[in-house]
Amino acid sequence: MSKESKDYSKYFDFSGAKVLSEDEHGKRIRINGREINILSEPNHRQEKQRGKQSVEVLYDTELPEEFRRIGAGKHYIVYTYGCQMNEHDSETIKGLLEQMGYQATEDRKQADIILLNTCAIRENAEDKVFGELGHLKHLKIEKPDMLLGVCGCMSQEESVVNRILQKHGFVDLIFGTHNVHRLPHLIQEALFSKEMVVEVWSKEGDIIENLPKKREGLRGWVNIMYGCDKFCTYCIVPYTRGKERSRRPEDVIAEVRELARQGYKEITLLGQNVNAYGKDFEDIEYRFGDLMDAIHKIDIPRVRFTTSHPRDFDDHLIEVLAKGGNLVEHIHLPVQSGSSQVLKKMSRKYTRETYLELAHKIKKAIPNVAFTTDIIVGFPGETDEQFEETLSLVREVGYDAAYTFIYSPREGTPAAVMEDNVPMEVKSERLQRLNAAISEYSRQSNDRLLGATVEVLVEGVSKNNDSMLSGRTRTNKLVHFEGSRDLVGTFVNVQITDTKTWYIKGDMISNPIPASDAV
Repeated sequence: MSKESKDYSKYFDFSGAKVLSEDEHGKRIRINGREINILSEPNHRQEKQRGKQSVEVLYDTELPEEFRRIGAGKHYIVYTYGCQMNEHDSETIKGLLEQMGYQATEDRKQADIILLNTCAIRENAEDKVFGELGHLKHLKIEKPDMLLGVCGCMSQEESVVNRILQKHGFVDLIFGTHNVHRLPHLIQEALFSKEMVVEVWSKEGDIIENLPKKREGLRGWVNIMYGCDKFCTYCIVPYTRGKERSRRPEDVIAEVRELARQGYKEITLLGQNVNAYGKDFEDIEYRFGDLMDAIHKIDIPRVRFTTSHPRDFDDHLIEVLAKGGNLVEHIHLPVQSGSSQVLKKMSRKYTRETYLELAHKIKKAIPNVAFTTDIIVGFPGETDEQFEETLSLVREVGYDAAYTFIYSPREGTPAAVMEDNVPMEVKSERLQRLNAAISEYSRQSNDRLLGATVEVLVEGVSKNNDSMLSGRTRTNKLVHFEGSRDLVGTFVNVQITDTKTWYIKGDMISNPIPASDAV
């Protein structure tokens, strides 16, 4: 345990806690009658540091035989909140649990372990998790031997862990984003000790290869890098996910080839800042454009990526994406604000003008590209004029869709201590106006497809109509059409006959397209 984390009282309010023991392996305390084994705790000061320590790539991750019998005859549930990175982490968590012998279930009363994989990006995400813990408390009382755990980004926050220790003592396990691979060891510790186990690494972890994954559906998430070095003033991610660490290109390419061999129709390359890939390599000159060019040659029908940062979207990447083929014509390019002044306060490191220049450059190279984005309204100090700049940027780019949010302060970020002089009613009104503008351009984009024939990857039966199928185009537009269930997992041609704001409808006009031809 590091010297920085020895003095627990600096980070947690352990009033009323009794220290039972302490050594180099951690600290055991008792709070409200519950014994807690703290192997390591979140430390915001450590999370802010970006040291020169080397990141190792570990390949020998075979699960010892002693762990493979722990879950025999038992069942698990994993609830996932937040982004695609959390979804990908949950695939690894499920893979580890199944290696241990656990089986999936949807019945809470049957579950022997329930894990909440959490998101810390906005306050309402945390509210959902604590609300869920309140519901699960009753189940835990009925079934005391069930393990209940909290993991993911919320676990990296000191205030969250403190709140769980003080008010949710029925939780059995807390672990963070850097030590997912340690899950079997932590489960064993929690089961055998009957104590709450806390292990959250605050410094960046190594890159762990060859971990099992429980993938479901037609798409495969492929993580190509971890962490973020941008430190936007509103964002907690650099603290919860650590510094940027890229996987070796040969490991990424091998995983994509294996997914192609398994018959996956679509993959999405993931990273907190995906197009910063390779910037941390010291021994080779290899960037995201090089990786995309290599994957372009692999026989997998569709390749997407998220999330990109405008600062790292270079000309070589645009040149590669313009080759088309399995590289689809959809780019998620978060802008956050259309005002250069607000962007500066956000520490986005680009201006309104440079963003628009990039968007136009991409459109010129990929004429049929579909743009989506993220936008925050009501950032501290945002004026009416600055918000109008955001609206005018939306009109100039013409986004097909956007994730829009009212600014939510995150404890520990620079923006959290900025003066927030924008009333909530003003923020809400701005959000409504922004959403109206996004809806207008989304509908216009969909209307242009009326009568056109589009290629659709059939994902499943429509949620609202059993006789309808739904799928997505290369530009990620949702399409509904009539068809039989055996078409799920295939590519079909659909002629668009009706358009709505957020989806389009049509008629299938040909037989399914073999996956090898649908590029």
